[in-house]
Amino acid sequence: MSLEPKPATDASLGQLMSEFSSQTSRLVRDEMRLAQKEFQESAKHAGIGAGLLSVAGLLAVFGFAAIVTAAIAALSLALPVWAAALIVAAVLLLAAGVAGLISKRQVQRASPAPEQTVANLKKDIEEVKEARHDRA
Repeated sequence: MSLEPKPATDASLGQLMSEFSSQTSRLVRDEMRLAQKEFQESAKHAGIGAGLLSVAGLLAVFGFAAIVTAAIAALSLALPVWAAALIVAAVLLLAAGVAGLISKRQVQRASPAPEQTVANLKKDIEEVKEARHDRA
C-alpha cells in the first residue's frame, strides 16, 4: 500500500469538487484579508494625515489672524476702522468660497474602493471562467 497521493489525473469528480471548494474558500479568505489590510493601511495614513493637518491648520489660523489684523490696521490709516474691517472680511469670505469649491471637487474625485483587491478579484474570476471553459 502506497502512502503517496494519487496524481490529479486519477482524482474523482467528488475529489475535484472538494478541492475546488476548499481552494475557492481559501481564495475568498485571502482576498478578504488583503482588503482588510488595505483598509487598515489607508485608515492609518488618513489618521496621521488628519492629525498633522489639524496642527498645521491651527498654526495657520493664528498666522492668518495676525495678517488680517495687520491688513485692517493698514487700511484704517486711509479709511475708518469699520470700513477697513468690512473690506478685509469681504475678501476673506470670497477666498473661503473659492477654497470650498475646490475642496468639493477634490472630495468628489476620491476613490473609496480598494483598487488592488478589486483588480485581483476580477483576475481570479476570469481565471475560474477560463478553467471552467477548458474543462467543458
